[in-house]
Amino acid sequence: MKRSYFKYIIGLLLFGSNGIVASYIALSSYEIVLFRTLIGSLFLIVLFFAGKGKLTFYQHKKQFLWLTVSGIAMGTSWIFLYEAYARIGVGISSLLYYCGPVIVMALSPFLFKEKLTVFKCIGFLSVFGGAFFIGGNALSGNGDTFGILCGLLSAVMYSLMVIFNKKAKAITGLENAALQLFISFLTVAVFVGCKQGFSIVIPQSSIVPIFILGLLNTGVGCYFYFSSIGHLPVQTVAICGYLEPLSAVLFSVIILGETMFPIQIVGTVLILGGAVLGECIKNHKRAR
Repeated sequence: MKRSYFKYIIGLLLFGSNGIVASYIALSSYEIVLFRTLIGSLFLIVLFFAGKGKLTFYQHKKQFLWLTVSGIAMGTSWIFLYEAYARIGVGISSLLYYCGPVIVMALSPFLFKEKLTVFKCIGFLSVFGGAFFIGGNALSGNGDTFGILCGLLSAVMYSLMVIFNKKAKAITGLENAALQLFISFLTVAVFVGCKQGFSIVIPQSSIVPIFILGLLNTGVGCYFYFSSIGHLPVQTVAICGYLEPLSAVLFSVIILGETMFPIQIVGTVLILGGAVLGECIKNHKRAR
């Protein structure tokens, strides 16, 4: 159990530092995502076969279709997220991105027949208010409106990724992660190929950060995450999961020197507080 906790926390911190590492890569947002998904998916595929894993996705064609849609949503989500990183900063982008799980929570009564409780409604309204406060600077004309829009679209695509992944129940563990990440790579590759072709010049100073982001943050991070969550209590996974956006905000302030206005700090509290409230109540009732 202690080992699983350690791997889970390390995985979350690696995910939380994605934007920090990306800030040292002198490429466009979609080029960064292209290399991230390529290196990360290859690492997971090698890890899967090295562990003598057996592919089962072809036995579940309909669920593989859902997983494919989920992978496409993941790749699209990351394109929006990394564009938001470049425009409005890592901390704010990460918080907007993590509105995604709450969107899933709000839609769960319609998609998964889960009961919509008062606490879920409060949590959703809290997150919605937080997103409004964070985007208030841009909405007032003093910030990058397109950057805020990219952050919000990344959250929408994140929610689609989660929703369709939930439908692929028979494809689990490392196989699920490797397939989804590889499909994400193919999605981003098609986008990059259509937009500019594959003639990409990588500055020498960006080579090491690219490998850190793809191999360590994505490959190792996904392995730690997916190999640990099955051994931890559901409520622990849900609550500790918000260490990722919180660490992203802290890293952006400490390492990148990003600043947050008071209204955006209020938005941060509302987003994290509302998300945790919804997860706490949901998983407490499930445990009972």
